[in-house]
Amino acid sequence: MNEKLKNILIVIGIPVVYAILVRIIFGMKLKTWDDFFQVMSVTFLFLLPTIIGSLTVYLSSEEKAKRITYRIFTPWIPVFLFLILTLAWGIEGWACWIMILPVFLLTASIGGLFGGYLKARKKNDRLKISILILLPFLIGPIESMVETIPGTYKAYTYIDINAPAEKIWDNVTRVKEIPIEQDKGYLTRMLGFPRPVKAELNFEGVGAYREAIFTKGLVFHETVTEYKDNEKMVFTIKAYPHEIPSTTLDEHVVIGGDYFDVLNGTYELEELPNGLNRLHLYSSFKMSTTFNFYAGWWGKWIMKDIQNNILRVEKKRSENE
Repeated sequence: MNEKLKNILIVIGIPVVYAILVRIIFGMKLKTWDDFFQVMSVTFLFLLPTIIGSLTVYLSSEEKAKRITYRIFTPWIPVFLFLILTLAWGIEGWACWIMILPVFLLTASIGGLFGGYLKARKKNDRLKISILILLPFLIGPIESMVETIPGTYKAYTYIDINAPAEKIWDNVTRVKEIPIEQDKGYLTRMLGFPRPVKAELNFEGVGAYREAIFTKGLVFHETVTEYKDNEKMVFTIKAYPHEIPSTTLDEHVVIGGDYFDVLNGTYELEELPNGLNRLHLYSSFKMSTTFNFYAGWWGKWIMKDIQNNILRVEKKRSENE
């Protein structure tokens, strides 16, 4: 093996192997084990890529480690290799990676800068790198002791429709089957989320039961709690994880699971001065992670994409049918 290839294997291979080992350990489903080490944690999502970046640059030659661009961008190589391997082995899902990749790339670059700093200092640097490698196993259990405080968020959307209120409301309460060509949910499609198929309501009024049916076995069970014909409908939403096939969504983003749940939704129809009607749709959802500041942003973006998709269908049908 020539020297160049050997150096590449060390610089890129060691961080990748380390990342895979940490992912396996943090993802082990053993009794009491996942009480201490969790993939859905700040430790895994923010600290792991920082260590990947530090190792990548620290294991590089001094000449390369001096360059700022090298410190920032070279750590992305093991991150992408880690991504490819976890997808290929079915360890992680595509949706999870799309959401965490920006964090991984940013913190890997920060780690690369730190690794370059250690490389230049040459003072107790091996001890510092050793401590850095062990940090996830020290901080992970500490983080698991911090009680997760669920965060509640609202996703608000609306659309203006040139149609009578009665016609719009008919398309709101009961949504006929949506052909795939009418599905414009670009974000959810990219993430591999189920797409909306239809919605059924047994009667108009408080206490009514509504089913919002999606592909891949996802069903939102909705109970109407407030109703005013042609004006407003409020409903609770419940998704049962045991109804959803395990192949539908990654366990970390499954709706109704440990981390993400939809609580309620509201339709409101507002008459505008210009003769149009504005259809409002907003929902409340809950995130239960130690990094709600980031997860909540994604949750809101996903819910808005789902809602805008449904509003566009209801607009088209109300105006054209």
